[in-house]
Amino acid sequence: MNRKIRIMMVEDHPEYRDIVEFALNKEPDMEIVGQFGTSERALRSMRGCEDRKEPDVILLDLHLPGMNGLEAIPCFSTEFPEARIIILTQSDREDDLLQAIMLGANGYLLKSSTVKQLTEGIRTVMDGGASLDSKLAKFVLTTLKNKMPPSEIDQLLTKRELEVLSLLAEGCVKKEIADKLGISLTTVVSHVTHIYSKLHAPNAPAAIAKAFQLGILPLDGMN
Repeated sequence: MNRKIRIMMVEDHPEYRDIVEFALNKEPDMEIVGQFGTSERALRSMRGCEDRKEPDVILLDLHLPGMNGLEAIPCFSTEFPEARIIILTQSDREDDLLQAIMLGANGYLLKSSTVKQLTEGIRTVMDGGASLDSKLAKFVLTTLKNKMPPSEIDQLLTKRELEVLSLLAEGCVKKEIADKLGISLTTVVSHVTHIYSKLHAPNAPAAIAKAFQLGILPLDGMN
């Protein structure tokens, strides 16, 4: 990307919005293009702006007045189909994490995250990866234990697709996967597309969660 990453923030605490905006605007490759206290206001303001700068990343709180963050994910996905959505919240509730991922969020970070963790998370999702708080990622790996019969699992993904999915689960972005497997970036993109289609997942976090839920990826030995 030859321009700065455009970031929109939806957060009802103005002091926290200002802190995050100050921190991100200091990054040479990032800029805040809008900050709003409610989902409704964010959608109205961006729809009514003729020369709007569409966000590349939306930082979305969960506990908002009016339409909450979970309810807003499909709305923002429809309005900004190319934008990545990162949940930035105080909630470490398991249900919130899983619902956000399955609704299409590209990342889930806690407000206790450092500036470095937040900026790295933004860059990770822009590179096609998944950004999850480390404690919550461990929860995903250790609690989704429902299994499909082995015969169905074997038929679901190819060996190469399983390798790609495993590397996605380790936090690798597409270019890193291409380098590790010795294949082209175009081939990796093709494999990822097939994985999303087969698992009926909108993005990497949802595909990873679905894979552990189905027993496609092993839980043993994962940190």
